[in-house]
Amino acid sequence: MKNILTLEELGQFLLSIFLFSRLEYAWWIFPACLLLPDLSMIGYLVNPKIGAGLYNFFHHKLVAVFIFVLGFWLNNHLFSLVGIILFAHSSMDRIFGYGLKFNDDFKHTHLGWIGKKD
Repeated sequence: MKNILTLEELGQFLLSIFLFSRLEYAWWIFPACLLLPDLSMIGYLVNPKIGAGLYNFFHHKLVAVFIFVLGFWLNNHLFSLVGIILFAHSSMDRIFGYGLKFNDDFKHTHLGWIGKKD
């Protein structure tokens, strides 16, 4: 099952690359922005609950799809770009086993624990 889910996420990441190619941005914008959603981890400096909430908001695919569709509907390429980057980043994270976070610990995700549980 893990392999099937990883392939599904890979397909979604490739879809993100395709959607990005339809926008009129230089190719280097995609890799330059790809890790920006991880800035949401700054919430963990406050506490795990704030950190998980902020992280999950910026890594939730429905948020990404909503922003992308809003950009498409408004003909706003920046919104579309933000939605694509959020979607691509979330897919990439899940390929590597980083899922949405629970409130108790950064390493506790909807995909299981990251690494060994301390």
